[in-house]
Amino acid sequence: MLTCFDVNSLRTTVREWKRHGHTIALVPTMGSLHDGHLSLLARARQLADQSVVSIFVNPIQFGHGEDYERYPSTLDADRDKLERAGLDLLFAPNLSELYPGGTEVDTRVSVPQLSDILCGEFRPGHFSGVATEVAKLLINVQPDVALFGEKDYQQLLVIRRMTRDLLLPVEIVGMPIVREADGLAMSSRNAYLDAAQRRTASHINATLRAAKRELESGAVELAGFERRHAQVLAEHGMRPEYFSVRRADDLAQPRAGDRELVILAAAWLGAARLIDNIRVSLATPWSEA
Repeated sequence: MLTCFDVNSLRTTVREWKRHGHTIALVPTMGSLHDGHLSLLARARQLADQSVVSIFVNPIQFGHGEDYERYPSTLDADRDKLERAGLDLLFAPNLSELYPGGTEVDTRVSVPQLSDILCGEFRPGHFSGVATEVAKLLINVQPDVALFGEKDYQQLLVIRRMTRDLLLPVEIVGMPIVREADGLAMSSRNAYLDAAQRRTASHINATLRAAKRELESGAVELAGFERRHAQVLAEHGMRPEYFSVRRADDLAQPRAGDRELVILAAAWLGAARLIDNIRVSLATPWSEA
């Protein structure tokens, strides 16, 4: 496994791969890797000749008072996992490599509207930070395909919109959520949970599954439906930010006739901000009670 810490060595390797006609798959991460990340790498190795994983904790996607300073950093352990999994190249740049102008004045990429709802409402500027870093990675790695987990469903749609709008020649592939045995979506931030909180955390997925069954059973009054299920999270000791039903393709409010929906939730549990979602395919087109 190659490891590149600077952009120039990354570009040199990519040029050599391209010269030999190799295809490339990219998996961007912030490290502290778990089985969800490794599932992306496994698929990346199937889709392309060469696989690249980036590890970079991106400061501009963290808001004031968020966990940038304490985000888990496990680079040595991550490198061991990636090497055992058959990765071809790890890109682990430092801050000055990706933000040569400095994070306060460096160019930003923004995706309007889609970035301002749901998580974007509670984390202003977050998706601009994500889009900016991912754009830099796509430009320098030049992958044919890039893979992202569907746990961060809104992020996946933002990145798809960005690559489409900027005419970037890469296929964005969403991969299914990898879950613990009790249904909790795997996340590096789960490490913030103590034992009691960890037992409680599974209720976020259980609540989403219950909401899905209710949607599939017939029409609901949307505002009340969302409010009731957010209250369930609160009753389990969480502090919900939102519990929302949206159209799966663009996260707009559902309209009459829609069939493909997604239910998304974000809630705080102790020091951990948990997000999760579940897709819903309605047998009968959406209509509100």
